[in-house]
Formats: sequence, structure tokens, C-alpha cells
Amino acid sequence: MKLRELARHMGGEVRGDSEVEIDRVSSLEGGAPGSISFVAHARFRPQLLKCRASALILSDPGLVGAGTEAPSFAALVVVRDAYVAYARAAAVLHPGAPELPGVHPTAVVHPTARVADSAHVGAFASVAAGVRIGERAILHPHVTVYRDAMVGDDAILHSGVAVREGCRIGRRVILHNNAVIGADGFGFARDADGTYVKIPQVGIVEIEDDVEIGALSAVDRASMGVTRVGRGTKLDNLVQIGHSVEIGENGVLCAQVGVAGSTKIGARVVLAGQVGVADHVTIGDDVVASAQSGLHGEVPSKSRLAGTPGVDARTWLKVSAGLKQLPDLIKRVRELEALVNSPGPKTGDERK
Repeated sequence: MKLRELARHMGGEVRGDSEVEIDRVSSLEGGAPGSISFVAHARFRPQLLKCRASALILSDPGLVGAGTEAPSFAALVVVRDAYVAYARAAAVLHPGAPELPGVHPTAVVHPTARVADSAHVGAFASVAAGVRIGERAILHPHVTVYRDAMVGDDAILHSGVAVREGCRIGRRVILHNNAVIGADGFGFARDADGTYVKIPQVGIVEIEDDVEIGALSAVDRASMGVTRVGRGTKLDNLVQIGHSVEIGENGVLCAQVGVAGSTKIGARVVLAGQVGVADHVTIGDDVVASAQSGLHGEVPSKSRLAGTPGVDARTWLKVSAGLKQLPDLIKRVRELEALVNSPGPKTGDERK
């Protein structure tokens, strides 16, 4: 592909040879003729100096110096955000392998299911009664879609995915291997004799458009009503979403995040790895929680949290720094206690 054409997809300005042919993306270290690399920060300049890619995506042309040690590129593509532009270039240059429309002979599709002619249903997939599969949707081998569920246009369900009864998957959703959408929520009532009585989970899950859910993640069906993952939100691998949770638009939940039932999470929230969220928590918009934070209660919008229980991230950094001094502080306190409690020289009144 000509660089000028690729630059249009990235929304960038070409400086240099716009006719150079580009056929792949590459890292700075792996850059070679025919590839395009990107640099987003000055700290990567040592790798940049060794890059031999034909073109470079960047936001600051000053990163490429004019000295004799400066790397030589056929062209630069100047963009507003180099990382975003790289993602767009990679999508153009490395499209996923196409799947032909149709149903594999080993797949089982119920006669009442409606599968679009342009959809692909892979080997040993199972599509139950009343299911609707949208245009250009792809169900890879061994996908299971329970009765009355819906899969939207251009959705991709990788092997091992299970979509339980009545759940709704939006357009352009990607579900990675062995994700489970709509398993029963963890709901039990304890009887007087200590036995647990299962509470039927009669709700559904709704995954809105442009959501991506990682491998081995689970989104539980609501006890009543809907568990919802908002448009554009991304869930990493091994994420657990409890019953009746609502997650807003364009959020990011990283690996091993766990969200307990009936929690409400606002828009554009970022929960870093292993964050735990208690049940019935309300989290406002634009909240960022650092890795292994524990959240409970009500979290105001735009909070920056760390620690367990979660506190203001700046406070947590100070506390963390103070922990290193704690052994010395304990030693000093004990020395001061010993000094205060030690018998001193007797006064004249005490001798009488």
C-alpha cells in the first residue's frame, strides 16, 4: 500500500516520499524496509536511532534529530496521537483472516434460529431455538448460543464462547475464547438450618455495541432485569462481572478485576489489574483505580484511588513511602519510651 493512502486512514500528514510502499507494521527494533514503525515518547530515542523502517509515525517531528546520528526514513507521518495512528495502520495492514458466509456441516442450528446469509457458523457450533445471528457475524468452532439469544451484526465470537439464554450481544462485539456471557449470578439465601437455597437468576446480560471481552472472562446474568456492559467498554482476560452490574460507556477493566453484584460503574472508568469492587457500590464517571485497589461505598466522579480500602491515590503514595520508614520510627518510639520510663537521679525531696 502506498504511504499516502495509509496516511489517510491515520489522519496524518506525510513528510517525505508519500509513494513508498508499506506492507506491515513493525517495532522500532524490528523495523525494516517496507514496514512502518511508531514512536510516542522521547525515551524511545535509543531504539529509534537503530530503526530501519521505511516510514515512521510520530506526533513530534523533533524526535528525529538532524545530526549525523539521526535515523534515515523515506518518510514521516505526523499525527496527533502516534499510538492511536499506529493502531489504525495495523488494522489496515493486518486485517483478520476472512471467514466465508455459511454454516459448517458439523454445526447444529435449530430450525427456528435465524442466521443471516452473510454470517459464518463454524464447525461444531451450536445455535439453539429462537436465536438471531446478525449480518457478517462470525461464530468460530465450538461456540454455543443458548435459546432466544441475539448476536448482532459484525460480532466475532471465538471458540469456546458461551452466550446463555436470552442474552443480547451488540454490533461489532468481540468475545474471546471461553468467555461466558449470562451464567447464573452468585445468588443464594441461607436457611435457618444453614443450608443455602439457590435464588433463580431470571434476568439477562446485554453487551452493547463495540465492546470487547477477553478470554476466560464471565459476565453474570442479572437476578432480575439486566446486567449491562456499556458501548465501547473493554474487558481484559479473567474479569468477573457479577449479577445486575451496570458498566458505562468506554471503560477499561484490566485483568483479574472482580465486580460484585448490583454495582453501578460510570462512563470512562479505568480499573487496573486485580481491582476488587464490593457489592452495591456506586462509581462515578472518569474514575481511575490503581492495581489491587479495593473499592466500596460511593466513589465520586474523577476520583483517583489506590490501596485497600481505596483512598486518594496521592495519599496512598505518601502512606506507601512512609511504610519504608516505619521500622525506624518504631525503634525510635521504643527508645523514647525507655528513656521516659527509666529511673532518673533522685531529687532532694525524694531522699527525704
